[in-house]
Amino acid sequence: MASFSKSNYADHSALLGEVDGLEQLRLACGDELGIPEVRQVGDRQLRLQRIDSVPFSDEHWRRLGQGLAALHAVPQSSYGYERDNMIGANPQPNVVSDHWGHFFVRWRLQTQVEQIEDRGVRRDFSQVLSRHGDRLADWLNSHTPSPSLLHGDLWQGNVLASGDGRVWLIDPAVYRGDAEADLAMTELFGGFGQAFYRAYYQRRPPSAVYDSKRRIYNLYHLLNHYNLFGSAYLGDCRRHIEFIADGDWL
Repeated sequence: MASFSKSNYADHSALLGEVDGLEQLRLACGDELGIPEVRQVGDRQLRLQRIDSVPFSDEHWRRLGQGLAALHAVPQSSYGYERDNMIGANPQPNVVSDHWGHFFVRWRLQTQVEQIEDRGVRRDFSQVLSRHGDRLADWLNSHTPSPSLLHGDLWQGNVLASGDGRVWLIDPAVYRGDAEADLAMTELFGGFGQAFYRAYYQRRPPSAVYDSKRRIYNLYHLLNHYNLFGSAYLGDCRRHIEFIADGDWL
């Protein structure tokens, strides 16, 4: 069976974090979704099972929706994660927490804001989190019933369809959190097929406040893209953090 190799010339721990994430997903997904097998991991290279991908059909999207809902239904004991990993090319620090909202505000939003190079932007965004972070954390706690294992970086480029009808998850940034954080990211960069949402919602209907949570959760990924790729993402970051500052989510 063919293999696919990927290299990391900066940090061996990034490869180990990916291996750990794939194994966590494999344990939780069972037969619902495919997870590429890890063939070999070295200091600078990771060798994985190769997936010969095909375009997504409605049936693929349906299977992905069902499988993700099943993954999110697997009981978890806490929020956060025991080890740091990566979100794209950026470090993703983690701790284990009993409080989802505080974890998300501190270890997702605040860590990204602290990386912003522009002092004025960093100051403005930090002030919003300082003023509203505690209330936002409490609000998220009150609207998150239980932790789920998250893929963590669930955009269209990190799911594959194969000719045998299976759907595969790749490039995870796993941690435990609100299932709707994964769902929110599926809508950020183009969205998934409607068959995916119909299948997911059949098993796990969206919460009454999902539209607000979607904007809050996707701020994390927009900040990450701003820190990685620059000012093209700043306008979206401003709109999302202004949503928090305006209190429209309350």
